[in-house]
Amino acid sequence: MITVNNIPTKVGKIICVGRNFVKHIEELNNEFPTQMVLFQKSASTVSNILVHPMQSCRFEAEICLLIRDKKVYAVGAGLDLTLDVVQNELKKKGLPWERAKSFKDSAVFTDFTYVDAKSKLQVKLFKNGDLQQDGIETLMIYPIKEILDQCEEVFGLEDNDIIMTGTPEGVDNFTPLDELKIQLLANEKVITQKSWTATI
Repeated sequence: MITVNNIPTKVGKIICVGRNFVKHIEELNNEFPTQMVLFQKSASTVSNILVHPMQSCRFEAEICLLIRDKKVYAVGAGLDLTLDVVQNELKKKGLPWERAKSFKDSAVFTDFTYVDAKSKLQVKLFKNGDLQQDGIETLMIYPIKEILDQCEEVFGLEDNDIIMTGTPEGVDNFTPLDELKIQLLANEKVITQKSWTATI
């Protein structure tokens, strides 16, 4: 479950956009995509607490879109948790990423809220009080309109689907007891935020 202006809401599917910030692609030494990289997390990955899976795990802060009537209904911020060692092994073998990306408790979100469609969105992630990630919508390779179009074409968009639009540079691993704070800003003003202390 997520909350939309404090109203509990059941999540549909979660569509994730990979490699959508140039500097993030560079920091992980990934190839630049020739088309939009899309994958899914299941609704059962959503958690209200930050659970460390007790193996190497990376946080990725993202601007998130809640869908109604195939349009952006509300916005929030979220963490796409990634088992980085597992993902690297899967990549080497050319295998799907689900074990690294769609494991239990691998998606956590702020409250979702309404915002003017013309607002410029920005996500910030603080690890133990230090700014770790800072990503502005205008730096995304694929703008929101194109993301919506591609997600509708590939998967079909349904009410209460969430789109995670990609992570900026600064991803890092975290350990139990680390505190992660994520903020979503619209036109440089914080509109929703949440903090978690990692548990085991």
